[in-house]
Amino acid sequence: MKLLVCVKQVLESESGVRINDSGKWIERSGSARFEMNPFDACAVEEALLIKEKFPDSKVHAITVGPDPARDTLSRALGMGADEAIHIVDNTTGYRPPVVTASWIAAYAGDKNYDLILTGIMSADEMNAQTGPVIAQRLCLPCCTATLREEIWPNEKKVSVEREIEGGARDMFDISLPCVLTLQTGINCPRYPSLSKVLRARKKEIDVIQSSSFEKIEPVVTLETLQIPQKKRKGILLTGTLENKVDQLIDLLGKKALL
Repeated sequence: MKLLVCVKQVLESESGVRINDSGKWIERSGSARFEMNPFDACAVEEALLIKEKFPDSKVHAITVGPDPARDTLSRALGMGADEAIHIVDNTTGYRPPVVTASWIAAYAGDKNYDLILTGIMSADEMNAQTGPVIAQRLCLPCCTATLREEIWPNEKKVSVEREIEGGARDMFDISLPCVLTLQTGINCPRYPSLSKVLRARKKEIDVIQSSSFEKIEPVVTLETLQIPQKKRKGILLTGTLENKVDQLIDLLGKKALL
């Protein structure tokens, strides 16, 4: 099998973010630290588990972003990916998911991938659109929020479970090739081994300039960014101890915490 995993470089959750003077994007400080999108790390791990089950499989990792995004590909190689592709886009500002997905689809169009995996969304923008748009561009079936998959290569299909509201799950048999977006909890991503990290440093990454693809006119534009304001609002429970317990249980129930 031939698998393509889409990965993205995101800011670490503890890194500070400041909106630039234009009010339309963030300003990255020199101390900012980056990591592989946690949802995409699950996608890489799932691809590697498939490769372990079907040893003849090949896992390719692809990312879209500026030059430093190559570090994310190095991590994917360190985890066990066979090849890496970097679509370089050094422009600053917001890049709509349709643009990112269109470039990935343009690359993958003639590569005969059996399965394309992505995280369900990115931890920074949370659009959850890249995977479905890739599928739409390639005219492939797509399943989002996947929590389990089992591949049947001889039958050219994959059995999946996906999460839906209320804790219920859908179950499907999907024809290959297809696109799956994966939810966290499907697996536990491994740490890169030392030997594979050393191999990744020597591995040549296929670099493609985004300008080589057909220009995509974004259908969504970013108007402004704002830092959410912290609002702390407490509720004072009154009455007897028994009354306070009843009020607390009622509040927790309304917020679906019980």
